Amino acid sequence: MRLPVELPDPRERLQPRRSRARIVGGGVDGPARRWQRSGMSNHLKVDRDGQIATVSLLAPTMPPALFTELGRVFAELSADAALRAVILRGDAKVFSYGLDLAAAFQAWGPVFSGAGLAAARTELWTMVRQIQASITAVASCPAPVIAAVHGWCVGGGVDVISACDLRICAADARFSVRETKVAMVADLGSLQRLPLVIGDAATRELALTGKDIDATRAQALGLVSQVVADREALEAAARALAGEIAANPPLVVRGVKQILDQATRGDVAEGLERVAMWNAAFLPSEDLGEAASAFAARRPPVYKGR
Repeated sequence: MRLPVELPDPRERLQPRRSRARIVGGGVDGPARRWQRSGMSNHLKVDRDGQIATVSLLAPTMPPALFTELGRVFAELSADAALRAVILRGDAKVFSYGLDLAAAFQAWGPVFSGAGLAAARTELWTMVRQIQASITAVASCPAPVIAAVHGWCVGGGVDVISACDLRICAADARFSVRETKVAMVADLGSLQRLPLVIGDAATRELALTGKDIDATRAQALGLVSQVVADREALEAAARALAGEIAANPPLVVRGVKQILDQATRGDVAEGLERVAMWNAAFLPSEDLGEAASAFAARRPPVYKGR
């Protein structure tokens, strides 16, 4: 589960971007084939420009319903043989602060605080596995996925970008695997996928400290392959990179991705199952409650190992 680094400004208003195509309740118009979907997403926007799709996170945090929508959107994208590349970006003032804390505790509070009996532990395990599957849908998309990060990328945001094939960022980007600071073992993919991207030692440093790193450090670690000046340059760089990929033979590109993924897919899947079982057993704790209380009161937490 993910906690945001700070509460978003409730006065923020998101301005949707105009584009040639948009997946909402009615499907996709334009040069791509149509997808039929039920309902309109409050959390994601999917624009289509020919063979390239752009998936935008609409809010600066991730409410529980976002994960279900993310899995559904990427399942639809994965089914489209005409798709050649995907850009995953944020539409708010940051890429993502991570989990929407208030919404998460409202939806999942009873599961977090439930008695340590089999039914409650099984419910928590099932919930973690379902959310893991939503992010794995990003990694499993047969077309390459490019994460374009601006501003903060925390917790669940890092889980999502670690499931992407390529990551680029603006100079103002900041990254944090923050779960340890809030009494959680990261359980949505960062601990399984980041070692494949930045290596074991760097992953341990970020995960054990929960520290923030800037764009320069992220590029030095290999977390991102490009750093550009600002958000406008980021959008242009993401489109250019997606265009380079889309210009190549599409079946070959998909084959390259499949072969690269094959060597590590089993290890990632095993690690996700292991951490789901760990958190089903050990996530509910006094320290977790202290983390939530300290966050709400905007004070440093005092952990006692209970």
